[in-house]
Parts: sequence; structure tokens; C-alpha cells
Amino acid sequence: MAQTVAANTKWWSGGKSPFNVEYGKLMMWYFLMSDAFTFGAFLIAYGTVRVSSPSWPDPNFVFQSFPFLGSGMPLLFVSLMTFILIVSSVTMVLAVHEGHHGNKKGVIKWMIWTIIGGLAFLSCQAWEWAHLHHEGAWWGRNPFPNADGTVATTNFSNFFFTITGFHGFHVFSGVVINIIVTIMAWRGVFERRGHYLMIEKVGLYWHFVDLVWVFVFLFFYLV
Repeated sequence: MAQTVAANTKWWSGGKSPFNVEYGKLMMWYFLMSDAFTFGAFLIAYGTVRVSSPSWPDPNFVFQSFPFLGSGMPLLFVSLMTFILIVSSVTMVLAVHEGHHGNKKGVIKWMIWTIIGGLAFLSCQAWEWAHLHHEGAWWGRNPFPNADGTVATTNFSNFFFTITGFHGFHVFSGVVINIIVTIMAWRGVFERRGHYLMIEKVGLYWHFVDLVWVFVFLFFYLV
């Protein structure tokens, strides 16, 4: 009995989970799992409605514009957005790597690049939303016809703005968190703690956001 109590005390004081994972990291995994269920519900609902619809707007027609270059370039701009987000995921990996080696300057450098990538993605999404709104698309409004020429319902625009907006909110939240932990790294908080585990936890969230975008990109822009 005494050994059991001692073992439990050591587990809590050491901040370890029953799975030998740092407690904060385990909680992040729990949060990401619950968030994955939410995104999954959105995408399953979208897929169900689309499959059950006789026709649907052609994404090559809807998403064919590029800033300052006009239209006629299907999916080029959203491909750029995807590339930016993937690159930001790479810079986050590099930040985590530098954190494992206790390199404060390296962590700050790559976190700043990750923040820049997130802001660039949000800027691109803001332009896309503004452009679609200018063309008459919004919640409850869909000016784009179906691929077969028939009049489309508002399901397309409703799902698009809801799901991409929900994802954009996650990217925005990630950028804010990244800024906070970068300031903490700059002030030497993690050096005093003796580890950069917080960078790794934030990295898990950022990679999750990037992974979700792959599914959003597949559902809305490619299928």
C-alpha cells in the first residue's frame, strides 16, 4: 500500500501521464482528438450533402482567380495557400528541433518564420473570402451554377464559409499562441525551465491545423 501511494505521488509530482507522456502533451493530444471529431463532423456533413445532390458547382470555375493576375487560373491561388501552410509546418519542425537542442536563437528564428507563414495564409484566405463576397457568394447566397448548368443551392457557399472559417479561426489562434511562446522564448522563460516542451506542444497544434487543411483542400477544391 505504501509503495502504491509513493508511486502515485511520484507520478503526479513528475508531471507524467499513465502512458509515460508529459502531462501537458497528453492533454494537447486529447484536445486535438476532440477537435478532429468536430472537423470530421463538418466534412462528413459536407460530403453527405454533396453526394446526395444531383450536381454541384465546379471548383475549377469557382476558384479560378489570382490577385493582380485576374481569372482563368483554376486552383492556382489555393495551391499557393496550401504551399505556404506546408512550409510553415516545416519551419515549425525546425523550431521544435532547435528546442530539443536548447538553441534559443534557432527557436526564435524558426518560430518567427512560422508566424509569418501563418499570417501569409490568413491574408490569402481574407483575399479569397473578399473576392468571393464581391462575386456575390456568402452565407445564404451562391451565385455559382452547378457543373451541369443548373441553378445551385446555397449549400455550397454555406459549407465553404463555415468550414474554411472554422479552420481559419484555428490558424489565427495558432498564430496568436506562436507569438506568445516566441516572446516567452525571447525572454528566456524556457531556458530557465530547462526545456522547450511548450514549443513541442504548440507544434502539435500547428501540425494538426496543417493536416486539417489537407482534408479541406481535398474536399472543397479537388473533389
